[in-house]
Amino acid sequence: MPSVGPMEIVIALILALIVFGPKRLPDLGRSVGKGMREFKGALTSATPDEQAQERPAREHT
Repeated sequence: MPSVGPMEIVIALILALIVFGPKRLPDLGRSVGKGMREFKGALTSATPDEQAQERPAREHT
């Protein structure tokens, strides 16, 4: 699986600047960050019942 290097990140940032423009880029970054925080919060706020269902059963021998 190829990794993303610093040059690819710079190219992606330049393309985003060209496509969205300098005025909309900060708002876009904020909304992406907010979405990531909400997603992380939803993952970590799982109830103990939900976490117990996700664990595999232990095999007794």
